[in-house]
Amino acid sequence: MQEFLIKHRIADKTIAVGVSGGADSLALVLMAKEELTVFGYRIIALTVNHQLRPSAAAEAEYVAKIMAEHNIEHHILVWQGEKPERGVEEAAREARYNLILQWCKANEVRVLMLAHHLDDQAETFLMRLQRGSGLEGLSCMREVTNRQGVTILRPLLGRTPDELRNYLKRRNIKWVEDESNTDTQYLRNKIRVFLPIFAAHTGITPRCLAATAERLQSAEDFIEKQVAEIMETQVQMFDGGVFCFKYTDFLHWHAEMKFRILANLCRRNYIPRAERVLRAVTALGNLPFNGTTLGEKEIFAAYGKVWIVPELHAKRKASRQAWKDFVLQNQQYRDVKIPHKARVAILEAAEG
Repeated sequence: MQEFLIKHRIADKTIAVGVSGGADSLALVLMAKEELTVFGYRIIALTVNHQLRPSAAAEAEYVAKIMAEHNIEHHILVWQGEKPERGVEEAAREARYNLILQWCKANEVRVLMLAHHLDDQAETFLMRLQRGSGLEGLSCMREVTNRQGVTILRPLLGRTPDELRNYLKRRNIKWVEDESNTDTQYLRNKIRVFLPIFAAHTGITPRCLAATAERLQSAEDFIEKQVAEIMETQVQMFDGGVFCFKYTDFLHWHAEMKFRILANLCRRNYIPRAERVLRAVTALGNLPFNGTTLGEKEIFAAYGKVWIVPELHAKRKASRQAWKDFVLQNQQYRDVKIPHKARVAILEAAEG
């Protein structure tokens, strides 16, 4: 595991690990303890109690017991408040990330390890294939990403779940089986049941799918460099999440660039679904363009440019005087033609 950290130039000696009590995350945190503490690393286990199942608290306490037996610092984070009736799986995942990342930032921990493994990568590939994802989506999970200023590491993407379970069996450590993993109303669980049958009949194994995702990542990296160049040279960025670019530039971009730039400028935590981005690209290409929305952003044309601004949930206006006062304090806006909706968003950001 130290080789993994050296490969990705991770210098921090304090590493948090997300631990649910399942075999994958228990194996990861114990491997990290075994392989890294001898080199002076501090390992911290973080467990989220979503309070979605009656057994959740007991499972979190079981993790605490295992961590205490192995002298691993451990903290339980609780998802408070009302839970959604729909989209529970996605909401729980977001809550888990947010709780763990907030704890890391509050405690100045800059590195987080997660236990996604080979089969998780294969399942993710098929889920995104089902959704019609493009190259970015099909590149799946990466070994290193950054979210909210925290570096996220996934050192087990090349390991199978059987390898991780066998690691725990050799140490006589039991793990928690999440009963929701067998609920086939969720797409991931359907795919998990289907994968062994699919592999047996086609020879397309989880390792094949994961290898394909890795090759796609290389192509993705190259294209993202081209996107970054266009974003830097042809896209203007303003306060309040406001962006614009020349309409003529957009019409000359390659279709893939159009897709990616719109997706990037309208993304929140994740890029919008591919079909929604494609609808927006198509709308922009059909003249006259009368405006559209994407990812809670409004897209419209003004002054020969395409403008992207946050959707206004309440009708607001920016008075001429308020804008004049703002421009006096922000001279970079003095000679820029900015449409009213963009002014509103900029002023709202300035007001905090």
